[in-house]
Amino acid sequence: MQNCPMADRRTATRAIHAGERKPPADFIPVVTPIYSDATFVYDSLESIDKIAGGERHGFTYSRHDNPTTACFEEAVADLEEASVAVAFASGMSALYLALLAAGAQKGSRILAARDLYGVTVKLLTDVCGASGAEVRFADTMDLAVLEKEMAEFRPTVLLVESISNPLLRVCDLEAVCAAARRFEARVVVDSTFATPVLVRPLALGADLVVHSATKYLGGHGDLVGGVVAARESFRQPLKYFSRLIGPVLGPFEAWLARRGMKTLPLRMERHCANAARVAAWLDEHSQVERVNYPGLASHPDRALAGRLFEGMYGGNVSFEIRDAGREQVFQFINALKMCVPATSLGDVHTMILYPAISSHRDLAPKTRERLGIRDNLVRLSVGLEDTVDILEDLGQALGLLSAKSA
Repeated sequence: MQNCPMADRRTATRAIHAGERKPPADFIPVVTPIYSDATFVYDSLESIDKIAGGERHGFTYSRHDNPTTACFEEAVADLEEASVAVAFASGMSALYLALLAAGAQKGSRILAARDLYGVTVKLLTDVCGASGAEVRFADTMDLAVLEKEMAEFRPTVLLVESISNPLLRVCDLEAVCAAARRFEARVVVDSTFATPVLVRPLALGADLVVHSATKYLGGHGDLVGGVVAARESFRQPLKYFSRLIGPVLGPFEAWLARRGMKTLPLRMERHCANAARVAAWLDEHSQVERVNYPGLASHPDRALAGRLFEGMYGGNVSFEIRDAGREQVFQFINALKMCVPATSLGDVHTMILYPAISSHRDLAPKTRERLGIRDNLVRLSVGLEDTVDILEDLGQALGLLSAKSA
C-alpha cells in the first residue's frame, strides 16, 4: 500500500493523511504508533554513521529525531506548505528556537509587533535582550510607520502575530513580508490563533511560522507542545539548535498532537462559526462596551481579514465589560457555569481568560493600558459547544453582574 500523495490534496484530506503509514517493517500501521524509545539500533554501525552524517534518513536518538514526532512534524510542514517542521516541548520554546534560527543572537536587532502575547514580550526583553540582541517594538499595523522603523533600525528579524493576542488585530502578512524583504529582515510569524486552516504565512513571504501546539493543533487541552515550520534554508539551524539545546517534544505529546490535527479543519470551521455568532451577540449586549473580533464590520481589519483568511475569522473574541474593574471582572468570570476560566485557548470547550492576571500579567499596568489592554478586557476562546449554551452562560453571568451594579 502506497502513502497517499499529498501535493494535490485539499487541506482536510492532508490534515488526516500526511505523515502517516510509514512501514517500520513488513507491515504498515494505519496510525503511527508511539515510539517511546530513547535510542534506535541497526544491523551495522555503518548505517548509524550514515544517518549521523546525513547520508540517509533514519533515527538514532530521540533528542535528534523520533518516528512519532516526525509524523507530527511532516503533517505540520505539509499543511503550512513548508520544507521542514521541527517540534518542541512548548510554544515558547518553539518561538525562541525560531528566533535563534532566524539570526536573533548577540549583536542582532529584533523588531517586534507592539501588540504581542505578554510572555513573548518578556522573552524578547529578558532573554533575547539579555543575550545581546537589541529589541525594539513597533506598530506593525501601520505600514508607513513600519517602513520608517525598519529603515532606521535595520532589523535582523521581524516578529509578528497573524492575529494578535488579545486584541485580535490582523497583520497584513503579505505587505509586512514584502517590506521586510526590502530591508533584508527575516520574518517570524506566530500563527497560533490563525492556524494553517485560515492562513499559511510562508506562502505570503514569511520565513518561519510558529504554533503553540497546545492550542488549536492539539485542540483538546491534553498536551503542551510547540512547532516551527520553515523554508528549506532554515532546516539546518533549526535542527542544530534543537539538538544542541534539547527542548524536544516527547513522543506521547507528538502522538496526541498528530491525532488532534486530523480534525483541525473541521474544528476550525466550528470554532469560527461559533465565535462569529458569540461576537455578534456580545456586540449588541448592553453590559459590553467593546468587542474585538475580525469578523465584525466595526473591526478595523475586517476587510483585510476577509481577503487574507479562508472565509473565516478565528475562534477568539475579546471584549470589554462596561464600567468594570478587576472586582467586577472576577465576579463575572466566577459566575460562569460552563465556560472554563483557564489560561489557554483553542480547546474543544469554551475558555475565558483575564489578560491582566494571566497572559499579560508580567507587563506593567501602564504598559497594558498603552497597548489597549484595559482592566475590563476579557478574552474568550469559543469552543465547539452549541452556541445557545455558550450564550446562555455568558448572558446569565452578565445579568448577575448587571443586577449587582443596579
